Amino acid sequence: MPGIHQIATGLMVNHKTVKAALGLLEREGLLVSQGSGKPRRIAITGDNVAAAMRIAILLYEPDDRKIHYMVDLLNQLQYAGHNAFFVPKTLVELGMDVKKVERLVDRTEADAWVVASGSRPVLEWFAVQPFPVFGLFGRIMNVNIASTSPKKLPALQKALIRLVALGHRRIIYLAQEERRKPVPGFLEQSFLDGLEAQGIVTGRYHLPDWEDTPEGFRRLLDSLFRHSPPTALMIDSSTLTVAVLQYFAELGIRAPRDVSLICMDPDPVFFWCTPVISHMAYDSAPLIRRVVRWAGNVARGKDDRRKSSFLAKFIEGGTIGPAK
Repeated sequence: MPGIHQIATGLMVNHKTVKAALGLLEREGLLVSQGSGKPRRIAITGDNVAAAMRIAILLYEPDDRKIHYMVDLLNQLQYAGHNAFFVPKTLVELGMDVKKVERLVDRTEADAWVVASGSRPVLEWFAVQPFPVFGLFGRIMNVNIASTSPKKLPALQKALIRLVALGHRRIIYLAQEERRKPVPGFLEQSFLDGLEAQGIVTGRYHLPDWEDTPEGFRRLLDSLFRHSPPTALMIDSSTLTVAVLQYFAELGIRAPRDVSLICMDPDPVFFWCTPVISHMAYDSAPLIRRVVRWAGNVARGKDDRRKSSFLAKFIEGGTIGPAK
């Protein structure tokens, strides 16, 4: 086995946790001590050996290949002995088209799949396939696959209460198509329910529909800011947030002077902005550990479909202010 500190760094956990885990494995007979200061020797034989798997990672969009936690996930799966790789096409490039996803899967040699931010139809198709599937984010509720995602509801509720306290009533949630259709996702519906709980009657204005292209998004923003513009925007991704900020720059709109702005995802660049972009933040380490554990379980023949979540928090930043 590698040393304690090497494992702790690779798995992004405390070295005391690793030491305790190695001690437990030694007591179970899976590791053998070779003396003080020397690494333990692996003693796994027979049915306990986990076969290395070919794990295909289907990303949401091309830029996801640069996201630190997706790179970390790839590295940790490889560190665990699996042949993990990003498939050449992403869900956005495939248009979330189930038939195109099916053709991609058919021509990809893989034993298991990790699907990031899948739509409901895509995840339901994966759920009935004969190979193991893990869902990262996306429309994973009530789909019979293993999955993990940040628990954003408490942070969303805190953000809404803060906005309403600042006098905001025209609050709009900008979500991409797979989060709106065929019905609003859990978080999007929770947003509408949260507005209703604050005495705001909701409609299509608060969760608008738009053509899921850069041109369609631009047309949506034009229509929103032409008459009675929103006083606050909640945006479901950092990609759309950048597009909104560019639009603001063209029109001379400033946050929070003219409109408050919150991104529902974190991005390292937000802390380099002045003011800091208000957003939802979460630790990606539990996400990575859960996927790696799932891979180890299914490699040993276990049918692991457990769902898990980890808490997100609301970072107010400097893009929230009183309603204009």
